[in-house]
Amino acid sequence: MAALAFSASLFSTNKVRCRRLPCRKAVVTCNLGEPLKYMYNGKPSVPIIEGEQVTFPSFLVSDRQEADPFKKNDTRLRIFSGTANPALSQEIACYMGLELGKIKIKRFADGEIYVQLQESVRGCDVYLVQPTSPPANENLMELLVMIDACRRASAKNITAVIPYFGYARADRKTQGRESIAAKLVANLITEAGAGRVLACDLHSGQSMGYFDIPVDHVHGQPVILDYLASKAICSDDLVVVSPDVGGVARARAFAKKLSDAPLAIVDKRRQGHNVAEVMNLIGDVRGKVAVMVDDMIDTAGTISKGAALLHQEGAREVYACTTHAVFSPPAIERLSSGLFQEVIITNTIPVAEKNYFPQLTVLSVANLLGETIWRVHDDCSGGFEPYSSLGID
Repeated sequence: MAALAFSASLFSTNKVRCRRLPCRKAVVTCNLGEPLKYMYNGKPSVPIIEGEQVTFPSFLVSDRQEADPFKKNDTRLRIFSGTANPALSQEIACYMGLELGKIKIKRFADGEIYVQLQESVRGCDVYLVQPTSPPANENLMELLVMIDACRRASAKNITAVIPYFGYARADRKTQGRESIAAKLVANLITEAGAGRVLACDLHSGQSMGYFDIPVDHVHGQPVILDYLASKAICSDDLVVVSPDVGGVARARAFAKKLSDAPLAIVDKRRQGHNVAEVMNLIGDVRGKVAVMVDDMIDTAGTISKGAALLHQEGAREVYACTTHAVFSPPAIERLSSGLFQEVIITNTIPVAEKNYFPQLTVLSVANLLGETIWRVHDDCSGGFEPYSSLGID
């Protein structure tokens, strides 16, 4: 029986051009104020920091050194972090060989947000890393104020790096008199002064069209696929499951890269917001290892009921794979109830220490975002194969 593996193109063409800064004939060091807290099953997530050396996943390791790399003091690229996910921002800066820009962010007594850049950005390409994760309104407003501060400081280009784009689920009208909040938020970001958006796994691709500025859409699949490929799962026993009909395209693309695994679909009927009722299963999962793929886990109602149905239909093991771990109550209780062999997520949203449970695995997307920032900054084309292997649209 063949071992689980990626498609051949993912390994044969995924060596990308990785910029190393500064060039001092030494490996890039990462000076963190405290150790990274992202852990999975007792092991650190990628990148793995071993002393002063940083190692990266195989699909992001460069096989050649840049001939004439920039020097840190000469570069016009600046990265600033909001308060939503500073650990991810630090990992991105570490991968790129840069230091996070100095920024002062505080709340007044009445909750108003104050932002002051504490270094010059005049004429610079500025990247602001701030997911609009819970509390969504607070983090969104902070991002808008950060953009405004950079615009008024005469930054040349401002890119909003949004690992998790909140309000993305409100992307269409399903009933009368509803708002399309995704379009509203896109307008706010654009009007604040952002010239480009870098987002990771939007809830639906149509959200890119809500922006009147360029959008770089990064998929977290390569990170999760690389991890699954390292597990001893026989490809003949594998089936990829979409937890709803709307996620079939995502699950099909995922299955194609997992040795073209078969696909199953959970048919559900939603009775209200954050309330799901599973009705039927399309496909055969008996005796199989089922891998459920979704873009986010909020209350875990959909994916947990789907997992229960898979067990009823004879699935041997159930894995949950998702990019965004919103984890609204009672998600932790549902996910740790024994339905899942493993819950695999990424660190686009920080996971509170109280929300860790034995089956949880957290992978880092810092290398994907860092490499994408370099390519955007260098005006690299996204049409060649190494770029597409990063999962970038």
